[in-house]
Amino acid sequence: MPTDPITTTGEVLHKFSENAFKVSLLNGKEIIAHPARDMAERIAEVIPGARVALEMTPFDFEKGRIVEIV
Repeated sequence: MPTDPITTTGEVLHKFSENAFKVSLLNGKEIIAHPARDMAERIAEVIPGARVALEMTPFDFEKGRIVEIV
């Protein structure tokens, strides 16, 4: 039974590597996020302080996928 992802925005706090970031959500919760494959050419723009749009699964609120820079 597939479910739609939860979409939200957050702010990048820390860059662990090219594929892992700590992001603070609007409610103050901090999660680990990775960029979507479509973001490969814009990965250099994901820096601490950047506002990003995220997708999260309703089954795991500890991880997310960065889908765009806002």
